[in-house]
Amino acid sequence: MVAWFARWYLARAKKKGFDLGKMPIPEPALMPLKRDGLDPVAELGELRAREPISKVPMPFGINLWLVSGHEEVKAVLSDTKSFSNDFTNLAAAGGTPQQDPGGLGFADPPVHTRLRKLLTPEFTMRRLARLTPGIKAIIDQCLDNMERSAGPVDLVSEFALPIPSLVICELLGVPYDDREDFQRLAMSRFDLFAGAGASLGAISESLEYLLGVVRKQRENPGDGLLGMIIKEHGDKVDDRELAGLADGVLTGGFETTASMLALGALVLLQDEPTFNLIREDDDAISGFVEEILRYLAVVQVAFPRFARDDVEVAGVTIGKGDVVIASLSGANRDEAFGEDLEKVLATRTPTSHLAFGYGVHRCIGAELARMELRAAYPALVRRFPAMRLAKAADELEFRKVSIVYGVDSLPVVLK
Repeated sequence: MVAWFARWYLARAKKKGFDLGKMPIPEPALMPLKRDGLDPVAELGELRAREPISKVPMPFGINLWLVSGHEEVKAVLSDTKSFSNDFTNLAAAGGTPQQDPGGLGFADPPVHTRLRKLLTPEFTMRRLARLTPGIKAIIDQCLDNMERSAGPVDLVSEFALPIPSLVICELLGVPYDDREDFQRLAMSRFDLFAGAGASLGAISESLEYLLGVVRKQRENPGDGLLGMIIKEHGDKVDDRELAGLADGVLTGGFETTASMLALGALVLLQDEPTFNLIREDDDAISGFVEEILRYLAVVQVAFPRFARDDVEVAGVTIGKGDVVIASLSGANRDEAFGEDLEKVLATRTPTSHLAFGYGVHRCIGAELARMELRAAYPALVRRFPAMRLAKAADELEFRKVSIVYGVDSLPVVLK
């Protein structure tokens, strides 16, 4: 999102530089980031049915495409020959190397391939299995803290935020004492309501911190992800690259899972049969998690893609240099790949949803997220079978414009 605003500012305004903090966001571009409660706005579904690949009206002749059909999104996200993620697309429009967040999201093969190979061994089921006891202990600790509360409890601050924060800090080897700072940094980077500058500022701040962590790990590698990569591949990755990888794991694994935990709990609180099903039937949990991942699709859009040359997708020609935004929330509701997708059906046969993206940039931490969700939802409803919302659902405050959708607070009465 930042990339194409930068291109517009520099190329169209004819300025030598641009102030990201003052960068406006045209209203048509915000539509795929808006929701009505838990659902994408109706306008997105209407547009998908009419034009699964549509040109977004933009000023000054900038070419921006929104892709919202399921198969069309897969076609774009899987085609790294035709579409680029690389941060140099921003740099060419006036961005600076210091603004490069690093990590996997803004890298193309072969750089992306090399960096992903460093992380992949740490996210195999065998290595993730070592986190299972810790995940259960973290969840139990949160539930114990909630149980001691005399009044209503906010599931966001007491359940959804601390669980992934603790898990990711343990995975990386980052001190948990710094969790509050990272919660703030992770959330602010995904909130576009404050402007693009605030997002880049949060990225820069967390990268600076993680550079310090990496340097300490270089001196004394631990058993976390950072320490293991340094032990096994220390001479193949520099500090900046490793900090970027860690930052991507931390924020990607924290904010997205926190939003899923909170919004998934809200779904359960509004659906008594499903609440009871998850409380009573272990066999139903895995299917419910896949369904709720599809339905909520908290990561609303994928990283922006830039067309390397003129390319045709599903009969639509996208021009060289055009920017493409793939709507994951829109694609996951596309009736072309399933029925009644506007509803949560806990017993639905798992679909080929795109909640984790698709292609080489598919979320590397998908299995870790599933582990946390599969453990947290049943633990919550079994510990508090009488739990209910402390306020009406229509009084809850959701994020207005955010790449990662979420709810600000979720007050509940436990007994």
